[in-house]
Amino acid sequence: MPPMNPGQGGMNRGGRFAEKVKPKDMKRAIKRLLSYVGEDKAKVFLAIACVLISAGANLAGTYMLRPIINNLGEDGDAAQKIRGLLIGLLVMALIYATGVAATFIQSRTMIRVSQNTLKRIRDDLFAKLQRLTVRYYDTNSAGDIMSRFTNDVDNIGQMFDSTVLQMFSGSLTLIGSLTLMFITNVPLALVTLVLTPLMAKVGATIAQHTRKYFRLQQENLGAVNGYIEETITGQKVVKVFNHEEKVSSEFGVLNKNLRDVQARANFLGGIMGPCMNAMSQVSYTITAFIGAMLVFFTRLGTIGVAGFAALDVGGLTVFVNYSKQFSRPINEIANQVNVIMSALAGAERVFSVMDEEPEDINDTNKVRLENIKGDVVLDNVTFGYVSGKTILKNISIHAKPGQKIALVGSTGAGKTTITNLLTRFYDVGEGKITIDGIDIRDIERSSLRENIAMVLQDTHLFTGTVMENIRYGRLDADDNEVRSAAITSSAHMFIKNMPDGYDTMLTGDGANLSQGQRQLLNIARAALSKAPILILDEATSSVDTRTEQHINRGMDALMENRTTFVIAHRLSTIRNADAIMVLENGEIIERGTHEELLAMKGRYFELYTGIKELD
Repeated sequence: MPPMNPGQGGMNRGGRFAEKVKPKDMKRAIKRLLSYVGEDKAKVFLAIACVLISAGANLAGTYMLRPIINNLGEDGDAAQKIRGLLIGLLVMALIYATGVAATFIQSRTMIRVSQNTLKRIRDDLFAKLQRLTVRYYDTNSAGDIMSRFTNDVDNIGQMFDSTVLQMFSGSLTLIGSLTLMFITNVPLALVTLVLTPLMAKVGATIAQHTRKYFRLQQENLGAVNGYIEETITGQKVVKVFNHEEKVSSEFGVLNKNLRDVQARANFLGGIMGPCMNAMSQVSYTITAFIGAMLVFFTRLGTIGVAGFAALDVGGLTVFVNYSKQFSRPINEIANQVNVIMSALAGAERVFSVMDEEPEDINDTNKVRLENIKGDVVLDNVTFGYVSGKTILKNISIHAKPGQKIALVGSTGAGKTTITNLLTRFYDVGEGKITIDGIDIRDIERSSLRENIAMVLQDTHLFTGTVMENIRYGRLDADDNEVRSAAITSSAHMFIKNMPDGYDTMLTGDGANLSQGQRQLLNIARAALSKAPILILDEATSSVDTRTEQHINRGMDALMENRTTFVIAHRLSTIRNADAIMVLENGEIIERGTHEELLAMKGRYFELYTGIKELD
């Protein structure tokens, strides 16, 4: 297998972070997000209409205060004033009720839009993950990939739930308030405008630094998740080597880095609101003071000039309310910057996965295999996972239909790499591999893999019934075919003794089964596939000798009439192979049958007789 390299947001075992990825194009991320929202255009337009009604209702309701207050302050009949007051309050109530109803509809609609958008993003992300190369999974931690589905998508959802329309509503309120302030009193409106750029400058300065740290927060969070996932899955290894303190120390470094970045991001995000509120209060105080002076001089009759600066009590009341409403959306927009920055950072990480080069699983320009015999040739194959480091050197193997080819060698000799190339998890660097004379690079990957079955040392069972797990080998197989595969693999006996037989539910990767039982199910899955080419990668190395006998019986039946490649740790299991290849340092140093290799008295002889052991 290739060496594990840190990916985006990943880390190596020493606890050092991978090089930070530069921020993507924000405009491009926003455009792609909007393309997902576009499928709910009608709902979005409804929500926008509701925002317009809500913002208009709030502005109109506030303006109603001016005639009501001025009416009360004028000389006249008390009953008439009360009647005017009641009518005014009733109109205000209707206006505000309309605004509340519009806000309710807008909120419900946008939640629906948000959830639909997130579903489409998750669908596309999951579908893309199924099409990515094995190399991608080898070089990116599972925890970091998972964080794209959880943290990053959740942040996008939070933005769509409320932030986008809040910013739109705030912008409308800002424009409406400013317009009505100029209608009410021009000098006071100019005073407010003078203070606004200062508020905007403070918000922009803080936001500039906020986005950087929210990006780093997402990357560090992905690294922490990856390390947790890696440590949990390898907990037995941690305990057997007494590395609890070591992994705790490494995690402490990661956790500290995450804490530091989160502290900076949250600090900058947290001071945005208080800073903007403080500026708002200063603006409000100055406006109220100057407004009170204008009312005073208006009553004295010293302000004229066609009423340019004249102001009544009702006008002052309305103006200071608009002044509040004018600063409030600025505060809200500033406070939403945190959510937006975090969401865009998450969107960039999600889209970075979607932009990865996929496998050409069903390339229509490629060949589809039909009724193949299983004649497999590796012709001078040279390969390395990374540039400058060769793993396989001029490997040539010819497996005739139905033959059993065994691969023997030390760890890192290149045995598993050969199987990775056969299945096109990776493509050969030099040379070629052919099946029935066809270069596998000219074959559709899906067609190629339909004709290859694998039984690996590390079994993997999915949450579901025993029947469903075996059927994973061929989804169109009926129940009788599944049972026949289980009988072929020697799994039927233990399955029928389980509480619910083939309907027994498996969870936790088959935690309620022994290692041997899990492997027998894996063999049954391969038997069901009916693939003419079979790869067995140390399928019995992790079981005891008695269990190995059951598994070997299942594998003997499985290998019948199939071209088989066997990676063997126990040499006793490959004595009947048609050819045995002994690999060292990526080269075949010996080849022949069991008897021929013993007669050579070379490396294989030393391994089989116990003079030397596999590294």
